[in-house]
Amino acid sequence: MLDLTGQGSTTTCDGITRRDFLQVGTLSAIGLSMAQHQALLATEGSDLEHENRSAIMIFNLGAPSQLDTWDPKPDAPREVRGPFKPIRTQSDEFEISEIFPRHAKIADQFSIVRSCYHTAAAVHDTGHQMMQTGRLFTGGINTPHAGCALEFLRGRRNELPAHVILPEPMGPTGGDIPHGQDAGFLGKAHDPFVLNADPSVEHFEVPDLRPPETIGEARLQRRRRLRDIVDHTVKNFEASPNAELMDANFAAAYRLMTSSKAREAFDLSQEPLRVRERYGMTRFGQCCLLARRLVEAGVRFVTINTFITVFDEITWDIHGSKPFTSITGMRDIVAPMYDQGYSALIEDLLDRGMLDDTLVCNLAEFGRTPKINPAGGRDHWPQCWSVYFAGGGIQGGQVVGKSDEIGAYPAERPVAPNEVVATIYKSLGLDLETHLPGPQSRPFPLVDFGTAPINELFG
Repeated sequence: MLDLTGQGSTTTCDGITRRDFLQVGTLSAIGLSMAQHQALLATEGSDLEHENRSAIMIFNLGAPSQLDTWDPKPDAPREVRGPFKPIRTQSDEFEISEIFPRHAKIADQFSIVRSCYHTAAAVHDTGHQMMQTGRLFTGGINTPHAGCALEFLRGRRNELPAHVILPEPMGPTGGDIPHGQDAGFLGKAHDPFVLNADPSVEHFEVPDLRPPETIGEARLQRRRRLRDIVDHTVKNFEASPNAELMDANFAAAYRLMTSSKAREAFDLSQEPLRVRERYGMTRFGQCCLLARRLVEAGVRFVTINTFITVFDEITWDIHGSKPFTSITGMRDIVAPMYDQGYSALIEDLLDRGMLDDTLVCNLAEFGRTPKINPAGGRDHWPQCWSVYFAGGGIQGGQVVGKSDEIGAYPAERPVAPNEVVATIYKSLGLDLETHLPGPQSRPFPLVDFGTAPINELFG
């Protein structure tokens, strides 16, 4: 994502060029820039008591059916209610689908919002934009992802990135427009660090944490001297703000690649096999485990894409015919993998005393048609769907909002995407009146004027 290599390069006395480090591609979680420093000064009213708060956003790309997951309608006609029965949970407030038995056991830890909706086009990409940034992109203005806005306003805690995407950015979902997983108008310098690897594979490692191949063993021994040179350069390179920012990126990229803390945070081999198996040896399960490790190491925001695309992969996109998924495929493949990974994450955070300071939000771009289609699946439906939240100040075991008798429209407490994003910001202690430096240097509100979070979730 980040590419500040330019046309020239600077060579250190060790023979390593600035280009060697800046070409790491996804090393875009950087140190505090001048613009960030100014933003921090402007947001002194933020709730700094929440400085230790982090967030894990699980984005269920493909969009689960509300009727077959978190909002079952057992009394509706068969073509509406679907094949699954509701089951009781640890919460007295709600039941969920039988395909999530592990969720049922920890339902007192999360709360469901059953009345999300939006009025934009029923395509995946628009929902991705709104649910991750709070806005639909119009007029060429791309709003930053919530994790990127947090990084801009709060900076990083240590040498690790402030925002990480696992396992990779969203791919094609049919709309061919931005998904909202970057820094938008804040600039590429504030893009997230992207893993671009499957943590469930044998001998998993993060490519961008490996030193360039041109560094031999002898040169590796001289890292400390190079770091001193970088530090000296950053402190003395003051020709312009852009040059200062370039050196900050160079130093941050180098420090991340040479940081033992970063390598340890991404090293899943340090986890006992029983722990890894508890999360599930799937891509999603290991991403959940890696997210816990990253937050524990100081990363502020982790985004997990449950799936990367809706094509030729078993996902939540249950249209019923190829290249999409059937309801049976969701039951047999998607639900067990997802149920295991999520429940292990919540239990692990709770056992380690981390859940109160870690918001875990499970989002999606829209819901599914109330009536099953002729192919035995359900199609796109942005008029009503469910999302849910745990930790980070959220009071578990609740239901906010209500859908009608067939799960088609909100019947009580409609919730728009900008309210979901405002809820994330509230959990993280950000002042919703904060303005970001938007296009043409004009102030851009963090969320739309008058937007309120879902305050009922906080008890």
